[in-house]
Amino acid sequence: MKRKFYLFLPALFLLAASLCGCGGEGNSSPSNGEDISDGAQSSDRKQLSNAAPSSDSGPVELTVWGAAEDEELLSQILGEFQEKYRGEADLRITYEPQSESHCTDALMADLENGADVFAFADDQLNTLVASGALEPVENAESLRAANLPEAVSAACVNDILYAYPLTADNGYFLYYNKEYFSPEDILSWDRMLDIAGDADRKIFMEWSSGWYVYALFGNTGLTLGLNDDGITNYCTWNDAEGAIKGTDVAKAMTVMAGHPGFLSTDDAGFVEGVKNGSIIAGISGVWNAVTVEEAWGDAFGAAKLPSYACAGRQVQMASFSGYKLIGVNAYSLHRDWAARLAEWITSEENQELRFEMRGQGPSNKKAAASEEVQSSPAIAALLEQSEYSCLQRIGGNFWEPVTDFTAEILAGNPSGKSLQELLDTMVTGIIAP
Repeated sequence: MKRKFYLFLPALFLLAASLCGCGGEGNSSPSNGEDISDGAQSSDRKQLSNAAPSSDSGPVELTVWGAAEDEELLSQILGEFQEKYRGEADLRITYEPQSESHCTDALMADLENGADVFAFADDQLNTLVASGALEPVENAESLRAANLPEAVSAACVNDILYAYPLTADNGYFLYYNKEYFSPEDILSWDRMLDIAGDADRKIFMEWSSGWYVYALFGNTGLTLGLNDDGITNYCTWNDAEGAIKGTDVAKAMTVMAGHPGFLSTDDAGFVEGVKNGSIIAGISGVWNAVTVEEAWGDAFGAAKLPSYACAGRQVQMASFSGYKLIGVNAYSLHRDWAARLAEWITSEENQELRFEMRGQGPSNKKAAASEEVQSSPAIAALLEQSEYSCLQRIGGNFWEPVTDFTAEILAGNPSGKSLQELLDTMVTGIIAP
């Protein structure tokens, strides 16, 4: 069931649209641009200009989508936004929890009536732009200057900025309990599995998501990516030639799946296992840093991903790097205020607050360079892993075939098909038009 909270601050008076900036340290001028509406809808939308947002037509109602885990954080951020602009508009902001990874699906169900401002994972950007949900950000140069180049790139299509960078930490790395593992142990996934098995404990890695399964294929010479059409994929994970073949990875996965120290579950299962002590290491992201550190205390450790045994050699695990972005719905009736709110949510100060409350790494250069961020074990591990990561750019047909493949491996291959057949089926699904 969706939870909502409403933030209403009645306007004390309405100002003429003559202000030129957001005001406050660290905030740039509001985003402006031409109205994209046409026909009968054009009369319902504000024409954007270089002036500050005007609300003389009545209340400014905005809906914001964000992760359920961010509710406390967003409540504070949105409340402070209301307070800052008290008197300029009758701002009425509704927050609705919405998964960042499924934001596009929810938005596409009813784009014109979707959220005005929404958080989403960067791999959804191409779809949102192609569907007309996002327009170019008008104050692009100030945002480019304020944010890390990689985060800006993740918010661009054809070098045009379409969203506001929010975090630079949507990747994964290794959490480990120092009571069980030495610095040398965590270099080898196989060594860690043996230690966990001997201790009747588990090492976690989620195989139901291709996002994590990429770790095993990414540094093998087997390829995966998005074709020039921006929709379909290319994939050679079933390659039967080369130094490392697809079947070599599949064999390594089969060994892992059968190891008593291995566990594939979802994120909630990982957190539960960390808390009850059954999981002593796992592959996850910064969103779990606070929970894991609270559970393990002084034994909390974080590092780059280890290597694993494959084709008679040690292969360094790869990873997808990702970024969280804030979008402004092109169909918003109050795009000027929505853009101003998007800037507010992604400002240097609020990215610092996000790190303090949620442990998420900032995309803002100044916020990311702070002593607090730089001293975070989770952020340091993510930066260490970045040498072996790449930006996720894959089409939608990738996910289900990978899940089907890993389900078969985890179940002990009940179909009886050869590993090559299983790989061929997976790749056929991944590259399907």
